[in-house]
Amino acid sequence: MSPATVPSLGASIRRARLARGLTLRGLAREIGVSASLVSQIETGKSQPSVSTLYAITTVLGISVEALFDAYEEQGAVSPVVAVAPGTVVQALAAFAADPGRRIGPLVAPGARDVLELDSGVVWERLGHVPGTDVDFLLVTYRPGGSSSSSGGLMRHAGTEYGYLTSGELVLTLGFDEHTLRPGDAVCFESTTPHRYRNDGAEPAVGVWFVFSGT
Repeated sequence: MSPATVPSLGASIRRARLARGLTLRGLAREIGVSASLVSQIETGKSQPSVSTLYAITTVLGISVEALFDAYEEQGAVSPVVAVAPGTVVQALAAFAADPGRRIGPLVAPGARDVLELDSGVVWERLGHVPGTDVDFLLVTYRPGGSSSSSGGLMRHAGTEYGYLTSGELVLTLGFDEHTLRPGDAVCFESTTPHRYRNDGAEPAVGVWFVFSGT
């Protein structure tokens, strides 16, 4: 996926911010970053991390997919991409590029959309029904992998459910910490600050279902 095919994420964020009547400093204060970073994101000089992107969309009251509406109008690119470190926004763009595309009803292992994130996490999309705001994912946390490359907690709109099939995964949820082992399941409102990390020597693998609708 070449940089030329990636939508103007910063411009979309700026339009959404202005529509909400927020200043640069106001948005920065809400998500806990500097106004300079927000400015760099809006001008395309910097790309947000996954946690920062979720924070921005939560404050602006929009979905990640909404940021890519302009791109969708231009047509979709190939849905299967492997993303190199530092290109998380391109990865999210690829997943959101064609929300009207049905994935399934049967999805073979070799036919999955695969995204490799820079924090040691691999997302494999297991299916999608058009018109739904659901991420149905097989998630792998490699040893040392984390849902936040900066180590901070993230929060975003929606509800998530997870079931761990192998390995061990540490979930920080608010002020509590939980160790997930094979067979353990979790469910919580995604607006609660949270982070997953794999402190073990083996990959932690599980199935995650994230509902981002209202």
